[in-house]
Amino acid sequence: MLTWAIIFFIVAIIAGLFGFRGVASASSSIARFLFFIFVVLFVISLIFQLIGY
Repeated sequence: MLTWAIIFFIVAIIAGLFGFRGVASASSSIARFLFFIFVVLFVISLIFQLIGY
């Protein structure tokens, strides 16, 4: 599960880099939303991995 969280985190960062430049406002807001969602999922899965759940 941690592997998937890392993969989605990297995909969200790449999408954020393309979306945050102002290419299109809709893609920017979607990328920003997905970026923060995957950051939260990454942190949650990291915590679960550390506590051994």
